Amino acid sequence: MKLGALGIRFTPRKLVRSATLTALFCGLLFSSGAASWGAVTIRAKAVVTGLSNPVDITHAGDGLGRLFIVLQGGRIVIFNGLQILAPPFLDITSLVSSGGERGLLGAAFHPNYVANGFFYVSYTDVAGASVIARYSVSSDPDRADPTSGVILLTIPQPFSNHNGGQLQFGPDGYLYIGIGDGGSGGDPQNNGQDLGTLLGKILRIDVDSGFPFTVPPDNPFVGFVGAREEIWSFGLRNPWRFSFDRLTGDMFVADVGQNSYEEVNFQPANSTGGENYGWRLMEGNSCFNPASNCNNGTLTLPILVYDHNVGCSVTGGYRYRGSKNPNLNGLYLYGDFCTGLIWGSQEDGLGGWKTTVLSDTNFLISTFGEDESGEIYFAHRSATDGAIYQVVESSTTTNSASGSSGGGGGGGAVGCFVATVAQGSQE
Repeated sequence: MKLGALGIRFTPRKLVRSATLTALFCGLLFSSGAASWGAVTIRAKAVVTGLSNPVDITHAGDGLGRLFIVLQGGRIVIFNGLQILAPPFLDITSLVSSGGERGLLGAAFHPNYVANGFFYVSYTDVAGASVIARYSVSSDPDRADPTSGVILLTIPQPFSNHNGGQLQFGPDGYLYIGIGDGGSGGDPQNNGQDLGTLLGKILRIDVDSGFPFTVPPDNPFVGFVGAREEIWSFGLRNPWRFSFDRLTGDMFVADVGQNSYEEVNFQPANSTGGENYGWRLMEGNSCFNPASNCNNGTLTLPILVYDHNVGCSVTGGYRYRGSKNPNLNGLYLYGDFCTGLIWGSQEDGLGGWKTTVLSDTNFLISTFGEDESGEIYFAHRSATDGAIYQVVESSTTTNSASGSSGGGGGGGAVGCFVATVAQGSQE
């Protein structure tokens, strides 16, 4: 069965938490030999409930400590630390086609929002195209001006799924945009590998020079005949949440898989762009189309992979840089929409990445987000009882794993480790 919400395949399940089982979790482990590491477990601290399909969490960077929560139907609401404010900060439901994987999918506030009042949204319009637009705050800091919208980009979508929708300002001040491959299954138009289309890409634009934007002169495909110059990286299926490490500037891009594998990709802060993350040539670390001899050595392979025995739709998160949970410092947190698993991952010092389960939850994890101080939150997606939770460390444990050398984008090996977790039954 297809759940047309976040570019995933999802079989509804009745969650039963009375049983535990030993499960096999796959990812990038150490480059060689056996290793062990300490990891915390986490708990979810409820922040707000009763929301309708939250899909993004962000902040304005204005020192007021508010969380801005994007609702798929077309509204952005504010949580001020005590309650959700009414009316919404922004309501553009009349402009948005919502349902399945369409809707208002992301928001990002300009780094100089305090001075210019600009913020940016990503949504699918009534024709199903992906739209990137700029809005302005009104004289009321808790209300945007709904008439201030200026469209920056309109990207036609051949199918209804795989719209991406993440927006983030990078450390360089440019706006980064995640766009899916256009949908259907298996990328039938091969958009991920086609530099002549914006589909299946991360885009990078300058919203401060020219109108409505300009292309940064150091974008990797500037001057390439037939290539769209807005492209920063390519070879993506449906990037469902990317983020920048606020300390190092490193970039993490989670990409929802097709039939077998979910993945997280990594771009170091010193990258000059142009990475090809492989789709549709590869899914995870395996050939997809073609079925063999798919990598000529130019592809950037993922740092983290898990298969569909573990979950079915990755939700990218953030590397923790807050102050309230010191044992989480430096961990990249990410989750799976279907199973509610939340992992923590970090470099192993040997050129690879190690990962471990931090929590096994009941939630349909649709997004992660940061507040102004770097604390991490995630959303549970529900039409009537969606909720926002804060990540809080609860205890320290030790996990171990063995891996073999080879494979992987960072030189680590694709491997598995065994963990015992509470697990729901599936009907």
